[in-house]
Formats: sequence, structure tokens, C-alpha cells
Amino acid sequence: MSAHNYRVTLEYLGGKHAQSDLHAPVQFEVGNHDDLFNIIHRVQTAQLTDADTAAALALGMKLFGEVMLKHRKDPLFEKLQPAYREFIGAFKERITAGQEGQIQPLA
Repeated sequence: MSAHNYRVTLEYLGGKHAQSDLHAPVQFEVGNHDDLFNIIHRVQTAQLTDADTAAALALGMKLFGEVMLKHRKDPLFEKLQPAYREFIGAFKERITAGQEGQIQPLA
């Protein structure tokens, strides 16, 4: 069992097809070794982008990273891991800089 367990819900609100009932909501449960609410908050307070984009980026990276970690020996993820670790390191530096007031917004 993961340190933290979550239920994620995705709802289609409309847009290109302008029909909010186009897709039924998708809901799934997932575990993560990190407190995702804390991470989302830290990314949002770094002010690299708007709050919704920051939440989407943080959540997407953490969900993907956890799957990759779980399947790290699978050839699909093996070659990606070094680049992902490098990206996460650079991203954490940007978050720290943003929290310290040295804002470096995403381009």
C-alpha cells in the first residue's frame, strides 16, 4: 500500500464539442509515495504559471512518475528514466526559486 491514497475524478465540462454530457466522468483510485496536495500547493505558490496549469502539471508529473517507478524495469520506461530524473531535478530548482521570490515563469 502506498503512503497516500487518492481518488481522482475527471469530468468533461464542454469546449470544442460544447456538450458537457459527451463523456461520462472517469474516476480511479491511485496511490503515491508523496502528499500530492502538498506538492500541488508548492508548485502553485511558486507562481510559475496560473494555479490550474500548475495543479495539472504537478499532478500529471506525479501520477506518471509513480507509474514509471512501479514499472521501472519495463523497457517502455527504462530509457526514459534518466531524462525524467534530470527534468524533475530542474523542475524542483524552478519551484524553489519561485518560492524564494526569484520567479522564473514557464515560457
